[in-house]
Amino acid sequence: MMGDYIGVIGDLHGRKIALGVSGGVAAYKAAALTRELGRMGADVHVVLTEAGSRFVSALTFHALSGNRVWTSLWDGGAENGIPHVVLGRGIDAILVAPASADFIARLANGLAGDLLSALCLARDCPLLVAPAMNRQMWENPATQRNVATLGNDGVVIIGPGEGEQACGETGLGRMLEPEALCEAVRAFFTPKRLAGRKVVMTAGPTFEAIDPVRGITNASSGKMGYAIAAACARSGAEVVLVSGPVALPAPAGVWRIGAASALRMRDEVLAVLPGADVFIAVAAVADYRPVETAGHKLKKSGAAMQLELVPNPDILAEVAARPDAPFCVGFAAESHDLDMYAENKRRAKRLPMLVGNLLADGLCGDDNTVVIYDDEGRHPLPRAPKALVARQIVEHLARLLPTA
Repeated sequence: MMGDYIGVIGDLHGRKIALGVSGGVAAYKAAALTRELGRMGADVHVVLTEAGSRFVSALTFHALSGNRVWTSLWDGGAENGIPHVVLGRGIDAILVAPASADFIARLANGLAGDLLSALCLARDCPLLVAPAMNRQMWENPATQRNVATLGNDGVVIIGPGEGEQACGETGLGRMLEPEALCEAVRAFFTPKRLAGRKVVMTAGPTFEAIDPVRGITNASSGKMGYAIAAACARSGAEVVLVSGPVALPAPAGVWRIGAASALRMRDEVLAVLPGADVFIAVAAVADYRPVETAGHKLKKSGAAMQLELVPNPDILAEVAARPDAPFCVGFAAESHDLDMYAENKRRAKRLPMLVGNLLADGLCGDDNTVVIYDDEGRHPLPRAPKALVARQIVEHLARLLPTA
């Protein structure tokens, strides 16, 4: 099974998606969106309106998708001369991005005068719409009525975002960026196995200051933890991520709290822990911190310097030992003897689940090879991109959770 995902993130592998592109400056983003959906494994079939073709050509979408671009109700070559019926067969979802105010109005009123609107009307699959227009058009009562109608009809509205617009205005109406739209599509297709659950997580390194510019830390990019946070959110959980210093954006739908040091991370975790169903400790917390932190930069003297260290709190052990402890998941990164050290850690902290990996297999990289340990034994996962590994970890976690 894993071989099917080589080279792609994999969440949309095997999904056939019709991408509708209506008229608007944001149509240029649809080109990047086509490429990103394809990178995730989706089979993208672009339906380009006449107005949309004024901004981006069909040739561009053909090159990016590798598929024929559909532009007209009268496209030749369609079986029985009915392209909107032929194209709709086997489609997993229709995503209209950008969806102009005009297209939203026609869709809300059941009009089918062009191929894209006819496809949407004749669909037998979910419809997702990403509005794109200036703020006055978005705020107009007619547009709001039309959007409400679509929502009542079961159409998924994605966005819009807020920001600078092509007309020079600033406000709501801007189409979401391709990455955010792809994340929304991934979330739409992800089974909501964690719906109604609250997940508290830690990720990234901690930094234990020696002075204002120096400190002790662990090597960690935070990529694995952030991928798991995103996978939990896509699975329907409320996710609170307490993060050390990393160069990563907060995943969509995740509440991120910054915590540079181990002591700060512990305090933040305990503050948000009430009501949590799951605690996942992915952070590479420094085991020690300096007894004292200098208030000013220490000057280099050339002489040897002694640094007295004290142990940092074991956040995972403290949470797992609570009488009201949530379901706790630990992580162990080892340089050798992974099975022995990981299982010993799991048993010592009485964890129902622990994920282990060798440092050489995943530290700071984009891929990882992990083994899941639980009461039933060890469950190795093949090497894969961290986003896919995270999804499998969350699926395993969901199976182990007690029923609500």
